[in-house]
Amino acid sequence: MPETMLRVRNVQKRFGQAFALKDVSFEIRDGEVLGLIGPNGAGKSTLLECMAGQLPMDGGAVLNGDGRPVIAADTLFYVPDGITPWAAQRVSWLLDFFIGYFAGRAELRDSVVEQLELSSFLRQSLGTLSKGQRKRVLVAMGLLAPQPVLMIDEPLDGLDLKQMQELARVLRAHASLGRTLFLSIHQISDAARFCDRFVLLSGGRVCGEGTVKELAEIASARDGARTFATLEEVFLAIA
Repeated sequence: MPETMLRVRNVQKRFGQAFALKDVSFEIRDGEVLGLIGPNGAGKSTLLECMAGQLPMDGGAVLNGDGRPVIAADTLFYVPDGITPWAAQRVSWLLDFFIGYFAGRAELRDSVVEQLELSSFLRQSLGTLSKGQRKRVLVAMGLLAPQPVLMIDEPLDGLDLKQMQELARVLRAHASLGRTLFLSIHQISDAARFCDRFVLLSGGRVCGEGTVKELAEIASARDGARTFATLEEVFLAIA
């Protein structure tokens, strides 16, 4: 079993008197693809933003494997959903600037461009691209980041089925080389295709963590030994 890389412990976030996150705890293991799944409003983006240091937590901490607090900028790189950074700049400029500014993985630039099929629009500005093309550029930036843990909010959003399958293959390939991925995915069936384990988030709380098999066993224990065939069924039974 891979070693525990990060321990998220009792994270809380309030907006006014309402809790967006309540005592959220789970583990991220070295080299895994961990899926964060849940409906809209579950708190997925808020959790990623808190872990990345973009939002202050109202309680809890992110710790490394031996229990020491993590410095987010040294360990985690976060790719938000729906952003268009430096929209007027060409994609090639963006990748080179990103590598230089963040001390990124320059040795991976050409292979990432090829894997994500960016070559045909490297000379276009980011703001002129389609939603799916912009998403692939953002994922490329994440893969070129130097931090060992890459968090991406909705990596499959804006992609067609073939592009989803290709991106899943690319992300799995980078995980096999030692990169740890934590991905927020709205569509549970998409997450089930390529994530190793899952954190189920509902109403700002973790309602389950584990592989599909482990989660199905939890659901069966709660629902009279009923058999669950899919991750969607498991989530609905546990959440």
